[in-house]
Amino acid sequence: MKLDILAFGAHPDDVELGCGATIAKEISLGKKVGIVDLTRGELGTRGSADLRDEEAKKSAEILGVSIRENLGFSDGFFKNDKEHQLAIIKMIRKYRPEIVLCNAIDDRHIDHGKGSKLVSDACFLSGLLKIETKVDDKLQEKWRPNNVYHYIQWKNINPDFVVDVTGFIEKKVDSILAYSSQFFDPKSNEPETPITSKNFLDSITYRAKDLGRIIGVEYAEGFTSEQFVAVKNLDKLF
Repeated sequence: MKLDILAFGAHPDDVELGCGATIAKEISLGKKVGIVDLTRGELGTRGSADLRDEEAKKSAEILGVSIRENLGFSDGFFKNDKEHQLAIIKMIRKYRPEIVLCNAIDDRHIDHGKGSKLVSDACFLSGLLKIETKVDDKLQEKWRPNNVYHYIQWKNINPDFVVDVTGFIEKKVDSILAYSSQFFDPKSNEPETPITSKNFLDSITYRAKDLGRIIGVEYAEGFTSEQFVAVKNLDKLF
């Protein structure tokens, strides 16, 4: 299956939190979108890896993505090395996306920046002819996405561009709430973390609303780009 967009996240829920509304919008426009999680989030304070698997599946169904895979890297300890790069290259060559979305370039959780660089490096290497990879004993063809964009997570990184996601913020929130073990629950007796507060849950909407305010729409999501963002006509800008 060829995808238009392939979104990578270091942990299940990273993609939903960073760009869930953008994904929902692109799917509504007829784009084929997939998600690849690098780890199962097994070091998460709440829940378990098995529960996160179930939550990720439910969230994918809410968003309507075409595929979701998990590479099973070690949460907290995966590296940007040949072994991990090749695993991602196989995903890129398997789904041949035009656009790759991945973690924030710098963030509070060490896996986010690390995952960001790992995926970015793999996107470049995937386009090199002399790197051979196989899936089901079949040699894969080289493939390099046209663009690699990084969504924004905990830190308020200044975006290089923003996407109007008005009308899709509700689906984003629903996809995040599928991870019921991870976020605000006043009845939970499990330990508190930075993402279990009501303030964090509310921030999903108010941060999107603030970005929307800046560009004159109701809601928006921001991204950074590894290259200049080009436009064909000035009148297409906000």
